[in-house]
Amino acid sequence: MGKHIVAQRRGHGSLVYRSPSHRHLGDIKYPRDGTYKIEDIIQAPGRNTPVLLIRNEKNEKNYMIAFNGAYVNQEIHVGDIDSPAIGDVTYLANIPDGSYVYNIESIPGDGGKFCRAAGTAALVISHGAYVSLKLPSGVNKEFHPRCRATVGFIAGSGARDIPILKAGTHIKYLQSKAKRPYTVRGVAMNAVNHPHGGGNHQHVGRPSTVGRGTPPGRKVGRLSPKRRKKYGR
Repeated sequence: MGKHIVAQRRGHGSLVYRSPSHRHLGDIKYPRDGTYKIEDIIQAPGRNTPVLLIRNEKNEKNYMIAFNGAYVNQEIHVGDIDSPAIGDVTYLANIPDGSYVYNIESIPGDGGKFCRAAGTAALVISHGAYVSLKLPSGVNKEFHPRCRATVGFIAGSGARDIPILKAGTHIKYLQSKAKRPYTVRGVAMNAVNHPHGGGNHQHVGRPSTVGRGTPPGRKVGRLSPKRRKKYGR
């Protein structure tokens, strides 16, 4: 008798495959305009970047991705700023060319979508009808002038320099991010665990293309492909 394959067990949503969201700080977006003071620097679970706990004069608490050089009791400004300093949040139209920014909004008001990983930043190249930025990938992308960004680099640039050393450490690191630490090939499994498993040698043994309406448990391989990609040609 067959078993539920890994994809089915993952889709069931058990605690083994679910992200520990109860330990996370939630979605970090930009606060409303005003002056804030850094109250604490937090190492947030599930992130490789530190997070700033900030408060304004009305005692409203918010979280913000930390910038390199941040310290407790430092003041940062959010809003329409003519001469922004490192750590300030303002519109791209107000940030001069040659500046580095991070947590850039894709659409004005969405809270930031680009350059949110540790140690990353984008370079402001030019201003016009749109603001042109050079992303860490090397791609030049245009943004609306009313999109907000934070001036500076994201803290935690050395997060990837620390060697993991052990496989178990890497598994726990990825589980905190709700990512699979490894992937076992279907042909390497037993026939009871996967449609591609079993046999005296590793082979699929059947067409690996399946239709869009294939029921769960058999829906593995190439899902409703238009063509099979030829490698090495």
